[in-house]
Amino acid sequence: MDSFLIVVTLFGSFLFFFFLHKLLLSSKKQSRNVPEAGGAWPIIGHLHLLKGPQMPHKILSHMAEKYGPIFRLKLGVNQVVIVSDPKIAKECFTTNDMAFANRPKSIASEILGYNYALFGLAPYGPYWRDIRKIATIELLSARRIEMFSDIREFEVKLAVKEIYNKSGKLNGVVKMETKEWFANLIMNIMVRILFGVRYTDNDNDERSKAQKAIQRFLELLGAFVVADFLPYLRWLDIGGHEKAMKENAKEMDSLAEAWLAEHRRKRKSKGNKCGNEEDFMDVMLSICEDKDFAAGFDVDTIIKTTCMALLAAGADTIIVTLTWTLSLLLNNYEALKKAQDELDSHVGKSRWVQESDVKNLVYLQAIVNESFRLYPAAPLLLPHESVEDCVVSGYDIPKGTRLLVNIWKFHHDPNIWPNPHEFKPERFLTTHKDVNVRGNHFELIPFGSGRRMCPGTFLGLQVVQYVLAMLLQGFEIKKPSDEPIDMSESFGLTIFKASPLEVHLTPRLNSNLYK
Repeated sequence: MDSFLIVVTLFGSFLFFFFLHKLLLSSKKQSRNVPEAGGAWPIIGHLHLLKGPQMPHKILSHMAEKYGPIFRLKLGVNQVVIVSDPKIAKECFTTNDMAFANRPKSIASEILGYNYALFGLAPYGPYWRDIRKIATIELLSARRIEMFSDIREFEVKLAVKEIYNKSGKLNGVVKMETKEWFANLIMNIMVRILFGVRYTDNDNDERSKAQKAIQRFLELLGAFVVADFLPYLRWLDIGGHEKAMKENAKEMDSLAEAWLAEHRRKRKSKGNKCGNEEDFMDVMLSICEDKDFAAGFDVDTIIKTTCMALLAAGADTIIVTLTWTLSLLLNNYEALKKAQDELDSHVGKSRWVQESDVKNLVYLQAIVNESFRLYPAAPLLLPHESVEDCVVSGYDIPKGTRLLVNIWKFHHDPNIWPNPHEFKPERFLTTHKDVNVRGNHFELIPFGSGRRMCPGTFLGLQVVQYVLAMLLQGFEIKKPSDEPIDMSESFGLTIFKASPLEVHLTPRLNSNLYK
């Protein structure tokens, strides 16, 4: 009897400790999952929480205050981790950079990106590495960008001259809506660098057609497509986005094909001589003509999609940044005046500012950095996707999880940036003088960081700083009224200013300089 009781007691104890052990392991494993936000609905998950009226990056910022700097959402069939802290972002883009090197597939990158050939949206792998290497070393290196400095200076001076010519007909003051002026200027610079032709030299119908196609391309890349989150509904094409993408893809391909054919004709007439490349498409032809690439893409597709990717990404972000920067200056006129005083001191009024002068214009650089902080073109970095299981901030991240980094949240963190919603360029000359936007200071990463960081950072900075310097040096710039500039945002792949920015411009230099 005693033996039986002993056996029962031992067996019962074994079962108790076995289930206790399982319970503890289960609890421990559960605690390593990224916390999930509340409010998910069946099937669609948390999608309904992002419908507005606020912008998604601000909605996610409010959620971070409730759920912490890293939390999880279910967006349709996708598990998405939201990171809102620079230390955790650093862990993602350094320790786990390889794990998050992938881009999630989407209908836009399939249709508009030549079936994932567009390298900014391409999956991680040999093809992406090849094109990224070409883009960073051969197309967007400091040496190559310097080769095109004459193009940038010519286009900016010509655009300034056009404003001056209008001022002579309008009693010295030009009323201008900046979006079209910025768009034409930046498109001329980018199209000449990429394809060797002037964007606005085309006849009005052709230019208008190209402009609409490119703008539609950018809009569709940032469109909310239901089937990206609920793929089994793709056949319905809710919203008509897939049909629109197919039409736009044909227009963009026709545009790129015409430029490519013209380049081949010119190369043939010159005997295919290498080393005399005039633009990025020439460089791509020289590099790619006899090269085999992974993923089975033909050379023409690679050249067209790489050049169009650079055009779309470069033009859009620069136009957006210039608009926000000028808006901020008009709402903070003392900063605008201080920048003009710096230009007068370092450059003077007897010659135009040159790109080589910008390194000495530290306040102007601070203005641009502060604009990137307050209004990054992409406040939610392009999504990443984990290619393997990894651990972030102590949490298990399964393979296939999407990552969204809300840089707007930590660009506005009061623990990092005192008075974070105020425009204070001086912070980059004092408390944050060693912080820059090149991807190593995670409290300020408007271009991203890690191996999927934007490769056009240097070019973007060059163009934004130089265009701004020329505009400030050449003109007195005023608001049309005493009312503050409206700083509301519009949704898209990049965050445009919702309302037009109208300015009044008056020449401030000797008339001989504008001729």
